[in-house]
Amino acid sequence: MNGYSDREKLDEIQENLKYRFEDIELLDTALTHSSYANEHGMHASKSNQRLEFLGDTVLGLVVSEYLFMKYPFYPEGELTKIRAKVVSEPSLALAARRINLGNFLLLGKGEESTGGRDGDSILADASEAITGAIFMDSNYETVREFLLKNFETIIVKAVAKGSLFIDYKTGLQEKLQKITREKLVYTVVKEEGPDHNKLFHIDVSVGGDVIGSGIGRNKKEAEQMAAKEALILMGEDYD
Repeated sequence: MNGYSDREKLDEIQENLKYRFEDIELLDTALTHSSYANEHGMHASKSNQRLEFLGDTVLGLVVSEYLFMKYPFYPEGELTKIRAKVVSEPSLALAARRINLGNFLLLGKGEESTGGRDGDSILADASEAITGAIFMDSNYETVREFLLKNFETIIVKAVAKGSLFIDYKTGLQEKLQKITREKLVYTVVKEEGPDHNKLFHIDVSVGGDVIGSGIGRNKKEAEQMAAKEALILMGEDYD
């Protein structure tokens, strides 16, 4: 193994992925960030950067094929726009958070201390690395099935709404600025679950009054959900 000694965690991430690796070294490498490899004197090839490069290409091909076949009357320009949204950093990070991928990454101390485990860039790169690892461990059809399970909903939303990611916190801030000078405050009211699979409960309040609550796998997600609830309670429609 490159850097992973916790076999139970490798078993757990495979459960989350709904995929079992024939070559566990590929999974190990996909979870190893370059900061960890550098810190432990490992060769650059032992980090997930090469798999990330491969996964980026595989993901682009799978999404392009899906869009080409699913939407035969869409012009090239529209297909390109949709693909760009689907394979964007926020989209890849969202897919990573759904399987708690950040909790399984091997990071250097610097990245760990600055919250890299929940950073969009690191999570997006790890999503691509996992894609590359599954492709190398199996074949195109298997990785295609894996990606469509994780990204088909994202694709459909991109087609239907033209925008995947609504920043509810910014929306709430802008809405409240028109009616009050009080600042929004986000407060963690409860944490539950083990460190590798934690749930955060957050309230958003203004002037001491709670106006929304949210739950998420990380604080950012919980804050967004709290802001969304507040906006819905204020009459916004986000169905």
